[in-house]
Amino acid sequence: MIVAERVLNRPAEQDRATEQDAAAVAPTPARVADRAALLIPHRSEAGDEAAPPDDYRTILAIVRDADGPVQFRAVGERLGLDTSARGKLEPLRAKMTKLADRGRLHKRGDGRFTARS
Repeated sequence: MIVAERVLNRPAEQDRATEQDAAAVAPTPARVADRAALLIPHRSEAGDEAAPPDDYRTILAIVRDADGPVQFRAVGERLGLDTSARGKLEPLRAKMTKLADRGRLHKRGDGRFTARS
């Protein structure tokens, strides 16, 4: 009886697993500290560049275009942000760190970032 139930439930479990895999790739809107935020997915083996939101793709493009490792301040300058006050760049630092945590950038020990090959 238990085996029959497992066999009957298997297609539904496979459908749920497929839906969860698809949801893991797409940015998911969420609420963090009562503010809207997008959850950035981990880098997939497929290398789908359309997965991160536009501002994250822009950051990735700036880091890739650089001749070598870049500091977040240099990326902020390219984005046209006010780099005179450190607090103005903290959201950018957080985004770049998030991209590094998700495997899209590499954060070096000196705090600079490089693109993953």
